[in-house]
Amino acid sequence: MQLRDPIHGSIDISAAEAKLLDHPTYQRLRSIKQLGFAEFSFPGATHNRFLHSVGVAHLAGIAFDQIFKKWKFSKNSVKKRFKTIVRLAAFLHDIGHGPLSHATEEVMPELHNLLFGPSQEKSSHQLIQRKANHEDYTLKFISNSSLTECLRAQFSDISPIHISCLIDRNLPSPDDFFKDHGLDFRTLLSQLVSSEMDVDRMDYLERDAYFCGTNYGRVELSWLLSNLTSHIEGDKVHLALNRRALYTFDDFILARHHMHLMVYFHHKAIIYEELLIRYLTSPECEFFLPADIEAYVRCTDYALYEHLRSVSNEWAKRLVERRPFHRLFELHFTEPTNRTHLLKKYLEQNGISVIHSSSQARLSKYHSNPTLDQAPTIFLVDEYDPQSVAVPLQQGTQIFAKYQEIRCIDRLYVPPEKIDHAKKLMTHFKSES
Repeated sequence: MQLRDPIHGSIDISAAEAKLLDHPTYQRLRSIKQLGFAEFSFPGATHNRFLHSVGVAHLAGIAFDQIFKKWKFSKNSVKKRFKTIVRLAAFLHDIGHGPLSHATEEVMPELHNLLFGPSQEKSSHQLIQRKANHEDYTLKFISNSSLTECLRAQFSDISPIHISCLIDRNLPSPDDFFKDHGLDFRTLLSQLVSSEMDVDRMDYLERDAYFCGTNYGRVELSWLLSNLTSHIEGDKVHLALNRRALYTFDDFILARHHMHLMVYFHHKAIIYEELLIRYLTSPECEFFLPADIEAYVRCTDYALYEHLRSVSNEWAKRLVERRPFHRLFELHFTEPTNRTHLLKKYLEQNGISVIHSSSQARLSKYHSNPTLDQAPTIFLVDEYDPQSVAVPLQQGTQIFAKYQEIRCIDRLYVPPEKIDHAKKLMTHFKSES
């Protein structure tokens, strides 16, 4: 089976993978937009998480083939099994995502209500202390749902727990599934799914840039992928990058940073998400995501919109009627400032209702301090210099040191009917401050 993708062209899907994609749980992703409210800023951004996930799996397969093209596994079946499971983890990494945006995690149940099975058990502290998030739903779908039976039927040599181990690196592996010739391949395989250089980011940056009509997220993916390799540290196999592609990596990580600042943090998308949050956290909210995993399959963007249309809450009405608060003030900064707080207070003292949003972006968890990130190390190697020594990726580039500051965008939004009055007040406020 082949799928035609506007980003990657023809994508081959095996018969077993096709059964997975046809499952109702997976089909649900067709009704979950990749960028939530971004379509109100970029009208083309109506693409969904179904095609994104297929694209991630496609890139996972390409990356795997590149890294292990010369690798001698103990058996060809081992190589085939490793490639299959990394594609499955890529296919399923977003399967538990909530409707519209991460804001709906506000109405997810307590984690213990998801009733993880023994192989997926969390600590009692985690179970008691926090709400579930979309990653917990992902693990639940994989471990204990109708999708689980599909996985077992179609991929009999792979246990669902092994797929979960690539999505959540903190889960203990129950056996030596990821080992071959005394080496543990789990680290590298999980890094392909989730890391500073994972195929998830490679797909969504290109895809989001394409559908938004921007150039911010575009990078030389083919060059980056063709220079992926491996590095052995102890008994673990790590993801590595050939030094000749280091500048492409710099471009890749900058592209993600700029996409956050210019696309994901666009003022229109932000205000719609703020309206949704205000409804979801209000005492009047009647929308809650169920702990019943099969009922969760019905929770889509469309279901949430239908609910919002049925309630009388002012925030919900503003959202569905496209009457958001308007942006009055926007401040970009890297050093702490109280200007936004003072202006908000001044406006409210003069009878203006104000929504304050603060969007923060940082280039990476690495920055100039490698101890900031506890994730397994990605290494930088040089295949053309036999005397070179592999080093952690963050030590081979200055990009983290140069962009280590936190970039903030503070915004104040006011009701559209009060925008002119608010602008006059702001001018007066400037003259007083």
